[in-house]
Amino acid sequence: MRTRARLAGALFCVAACVAAPVAARDNAPAGAIEATLAGEFALQSGKLDDAARWYLEAARAVGGDAALAERAARIALLADEDETARQALRLWRAGDPGALALRGAELTLALRDQDLAAARRGLQSLLRDPDPGAWRYALAALGGGGKDPDLASRLLGEAVEGGWIPDRLQAWLAFGGLAQRLDRQALAERIVEAVIARFPDEPRVALLHASQLRESGDAAGAREILARLEPRAGTDEELRLAIAAGYEALGDFTRAAAVLARGPQDERTHRLRASLLAQAGDRDGLTALYQELQQGPASHPDPDRRLLLGQVAEFLERHEDALRWYRSVPGGTERWPARLRTASVLQELGRPDEAFAALRALQSDPDAPDGVRRDAWLLEAELRQASGDGTGELDALARGLAAFPDDPALLYARALAWERRDDIARAEADFRRILVAEPDNVATLNALGYTLADRTTRYREALELIDRARVAEPDNPAIIDSYGWVLYRLGRHDEALVQLRRAYSLQKDAEIAAHVAEVLWTGGEREEARRYFREALELDPDNRALRRALERTGALPVEDTP
Repeated sequence: MRTRARLAGALFCVAACVAAPVAARDNAPAGAIEATLAGEFALQSGKLDDAARWYLEAARAVGGDAALAERAARIALLADEDETARQALRLWRAGDPGALALRGAELTLALRDQDLAAARRGLQSLLRDPDPGAWRYALAALGGGGKDPDLASRLLGEAVEGGWIPDRLQAWLAFGGLAQRLDRQALAERIVEAVIARFPDEPRVALLHASQLRESGDAAGAREILARLEPRAGTDEELRLAIAAGYEALGDFTRAAAVLARGPQDERTHRLRASLLAQAGDRDGLTALYQELQQGPASHPDPDRRLLLGQVAEFLERHEDALRWYRSVPGGTERWPARLRTASVLQELGRPDEAFAALRALQSDPDAPDGVRRDAWLLEAELRQASGDGTGELDALARGLAAFPDDPALLYARALAWERRDDIARAEADFRRILVAEPDNVATLNALGYTLADRTTRYREALELIDRARVAEPDNPAIIDSYGWVLYRLGRHDEALVQLRRAYSLQKDAEIAAHVAEVLWTGGEREEARRYFREALELDPDNRALRRALERTGALPVEDTP
């Protein structure tokens, strides 16, 4: 009962806080306040179409208020309610005709309508505006506003050829990146050529060129450019990091670590080098780094260095050494992760009783921060799952929740555990417990929405949850992927493919690639679907969503699926 009262109070506060500024506007009519409250409640329920209409009504009731019209337009665009967006944009323009955000929204709608002439005018207007930030609104519209990537690519090409892009390096780099995300390699090459001509001595231009060559399959060309930049990296830390990232993208983790080894070293570069060498499986490199880290006064017990030494020893599978380093961390905040890692190492050493005893000691340590104690239960659950002890995993999470009732991290972990066991009802119950306390928890909204879309037929309910997450983080690739997947489950295949392709352009992820592939397969585009399936297998061959998609479609022969 108390929980319900708190939730009702919180919802009232949210709605009241939104309505208060409306009420303060020159004695706004009651209808405007009611419409605003209705809009906010609809938004909290994930009913974006209703929310957009209510906010539009509120804007009209206050005489065309620009702020309310803007809110109505943004929500309508997110909900794909183009006619509501069109009406809201007219009100917004009447109240604030020069706003850059307005012009960006109008460009988005023109792209949605596939109105080439209007989109061209809007794009030119933003790119030629003297405001130094105007181009960002054009970039956002081209990158995510339309339903047809070909139209966005065509307009971007016109902007390059017409010289509309402002003479700012950051703008050119951003539009070059957009061409790559749109998978338009010829266009990306044209942009790189233009950028090189304008900014010939700028290292970031060379990095963009290397990225473009890598995306087009010319790894040797990309590597040659990075190698030419290396001599300049010793005195420029950010350039060093960027060059290393370029090699990492090429899969050359050893060379990336070697670049980071040039110039001054600190714990950040040491940690990055250790991670890269571990990814490369370069035991010789890791051994050399391990020896480097051990140099220095033995009498100085630096907690951070000892923690790092333990982690590198773990990478090298020198578990006894790792245990010694972790146990030698003398104090400070580093002792808490050292104690957590001690449990993992003991498990690797085949001493599970000691590992779980170490975790129980942390769980009951009154001096340990609450977050560390909570993490000790999460780690215990993880270790028990890895050892095949599913019952022990759930027991550890239950004990953690007894100590930290309604902790969102523990509930989230248990929900995922239930989902892995195909117990969707219990997974949903835990996700909803999080949302009772944190109604706007974006990760949980997305996870529950995706689970309902993927594992049940409650697609409308799933869409409302995902829409609530989209309002908070409209450019989050995981959320865009969930949105595309629920559209697919609703039978809206063309719309789904637009969203899933956009998600994959933002994040190369096996699950997203599998979703793109399955939608393509269902639509009869079998060869392109196989290409995406193969990319997904390269990224993560054991991904559960990928495996289910391959089973459903039979898209690849057994020998192609490791």
